Amino acid sequence: MDDIVIVGAGECGTRAAFALRETGYTGAITLVGAESHLPYERPPLSKPMDGTVRMKAICGSDAIASAGIDYLQGAVAAGLDPSLRTVSLNDGRTLPYQKLLLATGARPRRLTCTGAEYALDFRTYGDATEIFLRAASAKSVAIIGGGLIGMELAAVLRAKGITVTIIEAAPKPLGRAVPVRFAGSLHATHVAQGVEFRLGVGVAEITRTGVLLADGTEVPADLVIAAIGVTADCALAEAAALVTGNGIHTDVCLRTSDRDIFAAGDCAAVVQPGGGHVRFESWRNARAQGETAARNMIGHTKPFDAIPWFWSDQYDLSLQVVGLPRPEHQAIVRTSPDGELEFYLDGGRLVAAAGLGPGNSLAKDIKLAEMLVAAGVVPEPEALADPTVNLKAVLKSARAEAAA
Repeated sequence: MDDIVIVGAGECGTRAAFALRETGYTGAITLVGAESHLPYERPPLSKPMDGTVRMKAICGSDAIASAGIDYLQGAVAAGLDPSLRTVSLNDGRTLPYQKLLLATGARPRRLTCTGAEYALDFRTYGDATEIFLRAASAKSVAIIGGGLIGMELAAVLRAKGITVTIIEAAPKPLGRAVPVRFAGSLHATHVAQGVEFRLGVGVAEITRTGVLLADGTEVPADLVIAAIGVTADCALAEAAALVTGNGIHTDVCLRTSDRDIFAAGDCAAVVQPGGGHVRFESWRNARAQGETAARNMIGHTKPFDAIPWFWSDQYDLSLQVVGLPRPEHQAIVRTSPDGELEFYLDGGRLVAAAGLGPGNSLAKDIKLAEMLVAAGVVPEPEALADPTVNLKAVLKSARAEAAA
């Protein structure tokens, strides 16, 4: 094997490059990054310190050089030819590959209303810098989209004393990814903190002075932010006739419809045991898939089977969700002075859990819940609901039964 090319220098692509070296690969590695910065983590972007956006580097230039990774900073992959095994860049260069990893991530969904150009997106370091720079002189902000990013930004801006209005077309915020119980709690917290919500209404127009809603009312705003979610960046894959859907389709080993091309991170839609393909959008998923793809590109056949996990910090509360809670699951609630946990059973087996509490008060319990999910336990619902029952004891008992 001569060359491995990785398109995308975010969490997924960068971790994949280092995982190749850690696994013993000694060939050439080229990492193509469209941004003009060293690889950085995205979660800290919504949490500025002293008004300054933090760029938390994934690695330094010395580490990249020491690993023998050829990092093409500020280079955009413009074309992919699987028959020739080449990636063409926007500056005219052509990169040959033996194996290719597409870690192209996702792009913000675009508003289509009149005046959409007045709304700022939130995805990159540049986006975050522009938003918080303009927020410093703003008295009012309208956020279009009541998902996790929109709600996180609202919490940060309210802490600065800025008037915030969240506009959401759905009847409730946080309706897609967050369990109903905790979505309701976070919504109530935002209301208590003074955030105004306009729910169940669309946007007709964005102007220089605010947002005109579909019902004819206007939301005055010095700054408008679009936070309506993201779509997988499949442009290269689609142009190369790879199979795509809601993302680049892969098998369990993250291989695409071309055996020499892999996909991982926000752009990848992984085949599921019950059928269909699922995309997982989270920091940890991007990291885990990148490392799995790296090993499989050099001959391993390890299936991607990591348990989904994400978190969100809003005000003094931390939400964590492990697994994939579904409305049809049996929900078991555990309430304690540290906050609330909710466990989700499918046919008696624990398949997911979520928690909401101040700071890191529930971090240990969520970690134990993740271990219980991984162990495939069938716990007693009463034990899950009882805050006096230590989850570590439940895990120990389950492991003892499995070994018997």
